[in-house]
Amino acid sequence: MKKSDNPADPFKKALTEATRALSQDHELNVTFSADPSGVSGDTMRLPQVSRRMTRDEVLMARGTADALAMKRRHHDTATHLKYAPTGPMARDLYEAMETARCEALGARDMPGALSNIDAKLGQEADRKGYGQIKSATDAPLSVAAGYLLRQAATGRKLPPSAQHVADLWQPFVEEQAGGTLDNLAHSLTDQAAFARLARQVISDLGYGDQLGEDPDQPQEDEAEDNAEQDEEAGDNQSNDQEQGEDAEASPERTQEQTQDERQAQVSMDDMADEEMADEAEMSEADTPPDMPPPVSEASADYKVYTQEFDEEIRAEDLADPAELERLRAYLDKQLEPLRGAVSRLANKLQRRLQAQQNRSWEFDKEEGVLDAGRLARVVANPTTPLSFKVEKDTEFRDTVVTLLLDNSGSMRGRPISIAAICADVLARTLERSQVKVEILGFTTRAWKGGMSREKWLTEGRQAHPGRLNDLRHIIYKAADAPWRRVRPNLGLMMKEGLLKENIDGEALEWAHKRLVKRPEQRRILMVISDGAPVDDSTLSVNPANYLEKHLRDVIAMIEKRKQVELLAIGIGHDVTRYYQRAVTITDAEQLAGAMTEQLAALFESDARKRARAMGNSSRRAG
Repeated sequence: MKKSDNPADPFKKALTEATRALSQDHELNVTFSADPSGVSGDTMRLPQVSRRMTRDEVLMARGTADALAMKRRHHDTATHLKYAPTGPMARDLYEAMETARCEALGARDMPGALSNIDAKLGQEADRKGYGQIKSATDAPLSVAAGYLLRQAATGRKLPPSAQHVADLWQPFVEEQAGGTLDNLAHSLTDQAAFARLARQVISDLGYGDQLGEDPDQPQEDEAEDNAEQDEEAGDNQSNDQEQGEDAEASPERTQEQTQDERQAQVSMDDMADEEMADEAEMSEADTPPDMPPPVSEASADYKVYTQEFDEEIRAEDLADPAELERLRAYLDKQLEPLRGAVSRLANKLQRRLQAQQNRSWEFDKEEGVLDAGRLARVVANPTTPLSFKVEKDTEFRDTVVTLLLDNSGSMRGRPISIAAICADVLARTLERSQVKVEILGFTTRAWKGGMSREKWLTEGRQAHPGRLNDLRHIIYKAADAPWRRVRPNLGLMMKEGLLKENIDGEALEWAHKRLVKRPEQRRILMVISDGAPVDDSTLSVNPANYLEKHLRDVIAMIEKRKQVELLAIGIGHDVTRYYQRAVTITDAEQLAGAMTEQLAALFESDARKRARAMGNSSRRAG
């Protein structure tokens, strides 16, 4: 392996291993990016470290890594969401206190990690100017609450600027919530107990109206309902006993009276049956003929809480033309060293396509194009009839290819750049061979649920709500759009903040629906992804395999219907467990070769050669 010439690489490698150990997640994928730091699925984003490795960069990267690792180790998302408030200020307070709890727990075992976090807190507080503020209201109460709780839990002094904010807010917080915070030490290790304490602190600080319903209350209500039902059952039993005693006390009841009552009861039962039948007929008549279709054709069990905030949008509508041109120039410059290798593979693909595209003729036909090569026979023997030839149709001329690109946060950096440039080159290559190409991307509009989750919270937190995030499906290039007009669009993938979470099943179904509407006889769908479906908001309130099961159902539907040829390329992720025709590559650098080999194999005219070529390319890529 070629030794890296970047002096920051050994530091990044060491920090990655330390972060995995601290978080107790040895499968964690750690990336360094200019995008906001955070965790999405199995990927953690840390601040970028340049070749110069300045002291501030190193401290910020270490502190951020330790803080995120502690939260991953000590934080349970389901418990957190169960007690989360609904109002904005209450939610900010709740999040800040939970972050402080996780850091304080981590500091008990590893005090050195807390020193790194101190450096990060100090940098952030200095950058926001907290050291120069004069009034408590100049700094958010949520930030101050996090500082104070962290200080109380660790007994450690804060960095100067952060300490200044804590000192300004401390009198108010202690006056309003000091009694509640006295119980802090007993609840740090129990997240549910701490969440209840945090909600009480929020109420003490004057934001109780933003807490929403008490998540522990429904259980008490249910117990009360059960008690009421038991009382009603007891009353009914008492009534039955009284009726039995009356019957024993009235021996003069005649057999005729009993028989009359039975006949009356039978008549009433018949009338009830007739009424129920009439009601059923009326309800059938009132039922509208057009029932709303299921959310997914592949699985009737798959639910979506709301589609109100989903969007299908063209790339040019997400950025103005000047920004797209700038992002496209950045993409071209970033991948200049790779362009030669990708172009050589594209030329190889084009040569293979053109070799099959050469004209093939059927001779000695009674009509068609005059065969000039056989006119000599007519000259030699005028009685010989003229010979005509007919061109054979090539199999792949009437073809459309869709490239569906995973635009999730874990694709940040080199993977998304290489995917974008490969899509660019392949689209131009296929169009030169008269094959239409569509390029689509999929992600979500927000982290952690967006407006869908906000609506779910305000409407009572329905159990098992289904998909709970706002989809964003992006059209980078429509199949009928000339490449020269949409060339800048792929630069959008370089836009900061675009890449978020990935809900693969619905994206795959969306791309499939677009393809089956196309007039071409042959339709090919290539999916490029680096992981299983991940959406924290959805998975926190549904079964853990909810999104993955739907993806499998969609793949099974597409492969069963056979309207579309489906294949997938996984970057560092085994997609062969989902797709029948798939390739897994270990490095994004292999993507160009895998894409060209797979497409070339698909256009192989001989079915046996096609299967052999795809099998060989799969083994090479893996």
